[in-house]
Amino acid sequence: MRWTQTLIPTLKEVPSDAELRSHRLMLRAGLIRKLTAGAYSYLPLGWRALRKAAEIVRDEMDRAGAVEVHMPVLQPQELWDESGRMDDFGPLLMKFRDQHNKVNILGPTHEEVVTDIVRNTVSSYKQLPLTLYQIQVKFRDEIRPRFGVLRSREFLMKDAYSFDRDAEALDASYQAQYDAYERIFARCGLTYVAVEAESGPIGGSASSEFMVPSEAGEDLIVSCSSCEYAANMEKAAAKAPEAPADPAPQRKMTQVDTPDQRTIDDVAAFLGVRPSDLIKTMVYVCGGKPLVVCVRGDHDVNENKVARVAGGPVELADEDTIQRVTGAPVGFAGPQGLSRDVPLYVDHAVSIMAGAVAGANAADAHVTGVNPGRDFPLDHLCDLRYVVAGDGCPHCGADLAISHGIEVGHVFKLGTKYSDALGAAYLDENGASHAMVMGCYGIGVNRIIASAIETLADDAGIVWPMSLAPYQVLLTPIRAKGEEMAAAETLYRELTDAGVEVLLDDRDARAGVKFNDADLVGIPIRVNVGARGLAEGIVEVRDRATGEVAKVPLGDACARLAGDVRARLAALNP
Repeated sequence: MRWTQTLIPTLKEVPSDAELRSHRLMLRAGLIRKLTAGAYSYLPLGWRALRKAAEIVRDEMDRAGAVEVHMPVLQPQELWDESGRMDDFGPLLMKFRDQHNKVNILGPTHEEVVTDIVRNTVSSYKQLPLTLYQIQVKFRDEIRPRFGVLRSREFLMKDAYSFDRDAEALDASYQAQYDAYERIFARCGLTYVAVEAESGPIGGSASSEFMVPSEAGEDLIVSCSSCEYAANMEKAAAKAPEAPADPAPQRKMTQVDTPDQRTIDDVAAFLGVRPSDLIKTMVYVCGGKPLVVCVRGDHDVNENKVARVAGGPVELADEDTIQRVTGAPVGFAGPQGLSRDVPLYVDHAVSIMAGAVAGANAADAHVTGVNPGRDFPLDHLCDLRYVVAGDGCPHCGADLAISHGIEVGHVFKLGTKYSDALGAAYLDENGASHAMVMGCYGIGVNRIIASAIETLADDAGIVWPMSLAPYQVLLTPIRAKGEEMAAAETLYRELTDAGVEVLLDDRDARAGVKFNDADLVGIPIRVNVGARGLAEGIVEVRDRATGEVAKVPLGDACARLAGDVRARLAALNP
């Protein structure tokens, strides 16, 4: 391809609304242009890179035994009512009424649709296992789309769905997808880590996320400094603390006035204690019934963990419910003296406290000298909080660290959540009917591209891995005429015939402009063709990633470049 025959609208200025490096560079290098909030057009270079990522995904899905399909973006609400998932996605669902007054959904994912296909086409154990996948546009109505294509309302996703006879067979399908994900991200040149994860609105019994470590990531990765334990913040657990060998003597509970002191920090400052000396008492509602959660004052409640022990989604109680359960307004709740009819869930860190401070269950008052077990029951002792740096690893006890990451893939063991709801069953060898056991597996294809740019770029621009680069070699004649252009044209034809993807910068522009644009768009190998080099029978070959320059005889250039491209691709292929 010739530069003058394609569309590469590079920008000198940094876009003011682009927060992350990947967003800035995708705009400046002419990969994308914003149409509206959370929706981007992919221009030629961006589309070529995105297609390459999709082809790597497709190749590894096929290798793992999955079969490609294509399902409609448009989904009827009836399917979502049948699965019971309308409320799980809530405002993220993009919905509209058609001219028949029917509610339609622009698919954020396709569990319902694929299960509908399978329940109507698969009936025998002989047709299982089966894994179907697609690479298709998805829609989610993000309240605040940002970071370019990392959090957009329209995005390209690979979603796969496995159907098996039982949990053991699901384990095999899950592992095949897990292994394929490792190959995909390695081939894309990404450094990644697989972490335990929450299943969220997708549901299921177990899931793992594939994260690209990056300070630009919105997700938090909790990892052990000693063993291989890693989890996202929503899922991460810490080692349960041990009671001190020499506990402090128990004191009598004493009520103290704390007028208008409602927050942990305010009460701690007012009483001259540390936030870690307080018990934070929160009232939630699950299935219309209240429950109480206690964590240490310097810890935060993890509502995902509360939902697991409570048996369903939870939300903070309103003021009337808090008043009814505790007898006090918001900010003065404590675990002592509550009705045993209301479940009290206590975090492990609270259970070893002594002489703690808690709300008095009375307005403008707290109590000191609170002791777990003596002053309130420990019948429901659980892990209920977010971990913090320095907590002990649940596997080996070493310190946990927290870092940022970009989620690029997620795999789930769904079980029979959707097959039960939608009636996807098979007949076994004896004619007995069983619900199919499902898994689902997603990859954000756009995120692969953005993550590669975010983590590999330098101050000059994008640094593409060979597998994702829009073109593999950039030919830059110093002048777009005369012997320099003629030599570049010849090398262009030779490389193209050798199967190398070449971009020829045939613009009538200054060398500095061409070199700056070359660094910005990040093609892995740049070949400078200049009169001085040609006089010596050589061209300059510059490596974009390292900046190293080699002088290569013109007659050897094609073979050497083609070999280099093949070697770099092979190095990425596990």
